[in-house]
Amino acid sequence: MPKKSNHIHVNTLPSGVREGIFIGRKFFNGPPDIKEVERPHRDNGHLFILQEKGTTHIEIDFQKHRIEAPSIIYVHPDQIHRVIAFENATTTSWIITSENLYQENLVLLTNLTPVSALALKAETFSIISETAALCIQFSERKYEKLFDSILKEGCNTLVTLIISQYLAQSKAIDNYSRFEIITKSFKSTLEHDFTKIKSPMAYAKCLNISTPYLNECVKKATGHSVSHHIQQRIILEAKRLLYHSNKSIKEIAGELGYDDYSYFIRFFVKVTGMTPVIFRTKNFD
Repeated sequence: MPKKSNHIHVNTLPSGVREGIFIGRKFFNGPPDIKEVERPHRDNGHLFILQEKGTTHIEIDFQKHRIEAPSIIYVHPDQIHRVIAFENATTTSWIITSENLYQENLVLLTNLTPVSALALKAETFSIISETAALCIQFSERKYEKLFDSILKEGCNTLVTLIISQYLAQSKAIDNYSRFEIITKSFKSTLEHDFTKIKSPMAYAKCLNISTPYLNECVKKATGHSVSHHIQQRIILEAKRLLYHSNKSIKEIAGELGYDDYSYFIRFFVKVTGMTPVIFRTKNFD
């Protein structure tokens, strides 16, 4: 296993490209030939992989995914991921930083996370593939007077197309039940505040509803209690830091909002069935 640092590694965009946007198409077969994508990392932008041919094996937040053409997958900047292998794969991938996304797209992407690979129908794949190819052409026309605007507009159009496909799988907002609307609001608040707010009562207060009603809504919409969702979000971040950084368990506990280091350990054991130390070491080579 590669040597760890005190921080989860973040891949930045290659030098020489427009700041904040990168797009490219390439053929791969076998293990990755770039260590930056083979090792667990985050990207400093929103990653999209359009699987045009073949198969890509990728791990995202401890879950392995097999992406088969034709399909698309979106990876949020918070998600830790690594490429495992390719099988005669042709992919178009692009990364766009938050400041280069339309605000509406940024909000929609945050609400979508996490997602799995999305299979594409032939007609939809053709439109997305052609749009991606056009964006690649835009990225090569650096001499254009409005190069930055052209590339930003093109890539946001591409991102909007992808978001539309993911949203098509879910209900229209007009068809959401009251339970589902409240659950979405809770999850959005949880994602923003999980290191600071730990109790169902506090989340209910944020949403101006009673704790029993919040729990009823979330339980009916997801099958799990509010406490379950809070615990799982904290544990996911704890696992990310334990496995991919060299921070001490005490430092991780503090980063996640636990001043009582021993309480954090007991909490981790209760949810996962193992101590943080065992989780950190169990997959070492």
